[in-house]
Amino acid sequence: MKFQRFFLVCLVIVTLSALFWYIHMIRSDGSTGMVNTGLHGYTRIVPSRIDQFLNMHCRQCALVSSSGQMQGAGLGKEIDQMGCVIRMNNAPTLGYEQDVGSKTSLRVVSHTSVPLLIKNESYYFRHFEDTIYVFWGPERNMRQDGKGRVFNALRKMATKYPQVKMYMVTREKVEYCDNVFQNETGKNRMKSGAFLSTGFFTMVLLIDICDSILIYGMIDDNYCSRTDHATVPYHYYEMGRMDECRMYRMHERARHGGHRFITEKSIYARWAKQHRVEFKHPSWNLQEKNHDP
Repeated sequence: MKFQRFFLVCLVIVTLSALFWYIHMIRSDGSTGMVNTGLHGYTRIVPSRIDQFLNMHCRQCALVSSSGQMQGAGLGKEIDQMGCVIRMNNAPTLGYEQDVGSKTSLRVVSHTSVPLLIKNESYYFRHFEDTIYVFWGPERNMRQDGKGRVFNALRKMATKYPQVKMYMVTREKVEYCDNVFQNETGKNRMKSGAFLSTGFFTMVLLIDICDSILIYGMIDDNYCSRTDHATVPYHYYEMGRMDECRMYRMHERARHGGHRFITEKSIYARWAKQHRVEFKHPSWNLQEKNHDP
């Protein structure tokens, strides 16, 4: 009797061990191999058995804005000491290291900025080959049936530079971000004529992968309405271009195709109260007002 019990216990242990091993070896697509545990809203542009989904985690993230606020900031050394440094679109570091640093762990890029990266592909994909890239765009540009113009260009880059990890935001994740915007503002993004900014997609991603976030160079939603606000260019690397606040107001008022930069900043203020988010240069006074929609 004791032997039978012992045999049954051993059988159960062996069976459970085999079951756990099998689950571990089953891929999400049903094929065998190591399971991917990354974020399923971000898929690698050239699929592979590993790294099919973005798998990234950082204890402390530094998000460096492309804003002209970073001119003369002198924060380069501080930024480079952070665990992960995130930049957006084609914002360069070469020649601006003293203000914005030189380290780039992750770069989130809009479909409209892809040609700018490809134009200087050696700088972005060879010099920064350790950088993880996440690209977003509408379905018409990112479709994978041969008709997605931007996706096709990115697939060529991913094939040419296989050591660089390039991911795209899935259609489902883009729709999720649209729903987040609507829940936060009460407005349907498409019906209101708005386009989400790269900053919005970046913030959604960082909340998932960062334990804490330091944001450099981003102004709050009231900044441009204050009489003492500084006048800076829209981008720190583009002198002589439109003033940042003027650009923000133009987009906020646009009936079609405008980014709602100011509205998005009010959303970030609410998120900062729910997550470990701190704004630097300029700093934000999150207790100044209630940011409810």
